[in-house]
Amino acid sequence: MPNDNPLLSPSTLPYGLPDYAVIRPEHYLPAFEQAFAAHTAEVSAITRARSTPTFENTLLPLEESGRLLGDIARTFYTVSSADATPEIQEIEEKLAPLMSAHQDSIQLDSALFGRIETIHDQLDELDLTPEQRYLVERHHTEMAHAGAGLDDEAKKRLTELNQRLSTLTTQFEKNLLADTNDLAVVFDDASELDGLSEGELSAAAQAAADRGLEGKWVVTLTLFTGHPYLSSLTDRRSRARLLAASRSRGSRGNENDNRATLLEIVRLRAERAALLGYDSHAAYITSDETAGSPAAVHDLLRQLAAPAARNARREQTKLQAIIDAGPAPFALEAHDWAFYTEKVRAAEYDLDRAALRPWFEAERVLKDGVFRAATDLYGITFIERTDLGGYHPDTRVFEVHNADGSTLGLYILDLYTRDTKRGGAWMNSIVLQSRLRGTQPIVVNNLNVPKPADGRPTLLSLDEVTTLFHEFGHALHGLFATVTYPHFAGTNVYRDFVEFPSQVNEMWIYWPEILASYARHVDTDEPLPAEIVEKLHASEAFNQGFATSEYLAAAWLDQAWHSLSVEAAAAEIDVADFEAAALADIGLDNPAVPTRYSSTYFAHVFSGGYSAGYYSYIWSEVLDADTVEWFRENGGLRRENGDRFRGRLLGVGGSKDPREAYRDFRGRDAEIEPLLARRGLAD
Repeated sequence: MPNDNPLLSPSTLPYGLPDYAVIRPEHYLPAFEQAFAAHTAEVSAITRARSTPTFENTLLPLEESGRLLGDIARTFYTVSSADATPEIQEIEEKLAPLMSAHQDSIQLDSALFGRIETIHDQLDELDLTPEQRYLVERHHTEMAHAGAGLDDEAKKRLTELNQRLSTLTTQFEKNLLADTNDLAVVFDDASELDGLSEGELSAAAQAAADRGLEGKWVVTLTLFTGHPYLSSLTDRRSRARLLAASRSRGSRGNENDNRATLLEIVRLRAERAALLGYDSHAAYITSDETAGSPAAVHDLLRQLAAPAARNARREQTKLQAIIDAGPAPFALEAHDWAFYTEKVRAAEYDLDRAALRPWFEAERVLKDGVFRAATDLYGITFIERTDLGGYHPDTRVFEVHNADGSTLGLYILDLYTRDTKRGGAWMNSIVLQSRLRGTQPIVVNNLNVPKPADGRPTLLSLDEVTTLFHEFGHALHGLFATVTYPHFAGTNVYRDFVEFPSQVNEMWIYWPEILASYARHVDTDEPLPAEIVEKLHASEAFNQGFATSEYLAAAWLDQAWHSLSVEAAAAEIDVADFEAAALADIGLDNPAVPTRYSSTYFAHVFSGGYSAGYYSYIWSEVLDADTVEWFRENGGLRRENGDRFRGRLLGVGGSKDPREAYRDFRGRDAEIEPLLARRGLAD
């Protein structure tokens, strides 16, 4: 292996942190090629063995295999999602079919599957630990699910489908990033942005300057349909421009149009599902999730949709009444909802959420809120490692320690938006924890907070505070999972379970000791007034009809696309007409409440890992709401509670069926009533 490619030698930095300072784009593809070859050779050594298959000669070396490839892939995909320069995008496009082909060569290997199946058939006779037994079960299930049992002709077609799909999903993401950047809204006069705070105006001016538009203001788009500024912009035309730009992404007939791309994705996923013996892609995906079937998902979504839609209509009536009481009444439209919602909130609760930003300074929220809650609950502490660099100058690296002083891993925060970063917020791992490999975790949180001008504080909205706590919940999952085998490391759990730990972590936002610690005025250090705290608590269920409806609409669109049979997917489909029919079917077709994501910018399902799985958020929230009840019943923010939650749920990673892990933690299955009460959906 060439010595001049840093990706082909173990990193000398703490925890195996990649030395991004010396990694150049031209290093990636040659490194991937060598890593593919090395992994293939490692697996071939397993399958060529003539000895009787055992855990020790099959599963153990399989878990040891692919280490170089995994290290390089996590190093690269961290960059490609957060700093996708044109060079990186070009590499990702070339890499997508190569990665798909390599993964298929392992997952569809008949000889490897045969050895694992032999071990699986003898499970009850083998002296294995629970983690080892579950490892055999999961490898067997996952390979069978991937198509390892198909004949050679079917495998050939399956590989072709997977490679084409990998290219299409990469193209979808590239198109979306380009169109999102292109549609950033330019304003010529600050008066058009009346209602924004000084910090928000500063960020818009900086965004314009970064694009060479000195003297103008640019508002960049978020991943979802709405935008935080819609709640405060007083100029109705500005609100309309902003929402129209967001909703037009990927559907303007230009080179970034995603309609043909997503239709081909839907067709090929349906064909692949049929090849694997399933009626639809949704049936294929849910068969290896805790939901088990599309029917179970549809039942839950329909159960929630009708009361959510009713609640949204009630909310809409209140908004319209505010408008009608004004000097020039008009019919409420989607771009008006957030603005007049704040008017109603102010009238009913005397609360202006937009005015709360000075109490949510980002550094304070991070250290005295997010970190403080983790310290109080789990005993862990954080030390910033300014001597360690990430993949971008905006990244910050923190070393995490257990209560006994032992090291746990590294946490990297990348807070700010930029044109090379995909939209939304997420957590990913750069290094996975594994006793077998002797590794400790490195986890990353990415957000898209507008960056203020130099010298200005970063003031977060309450939604951004929530996002930071949420994503840090994923980070804790990645840090705490303590497993032997890398297959189970970090957040490698069922998709419809993975959101659960992150949602639970949101409960500490309003916890009295935590809120009092971080919510202090940026200029005066005064705590958030008690009466405002009371109003925040009182208004927690406010606007839940809208919030639940927009989410359920997106989850239903995902199910609608991915429940199509091969024949239905092959028909000529107009994307807008399909969406309208799907939303009417579930009663979520209120024009004033647009779906959280429309298909042409629905990155979760057409370029991310949530295809037929966007329901996971509400599915996990059943567990979340039930767990919040448990914490409250048991004294809340106490170390013994944190230790139980860490030990029985977060700490097991993917090494145990999550349903069993939840019963071990809670003493029973989760109940849906706390969720219904939280979202105002109870009868």
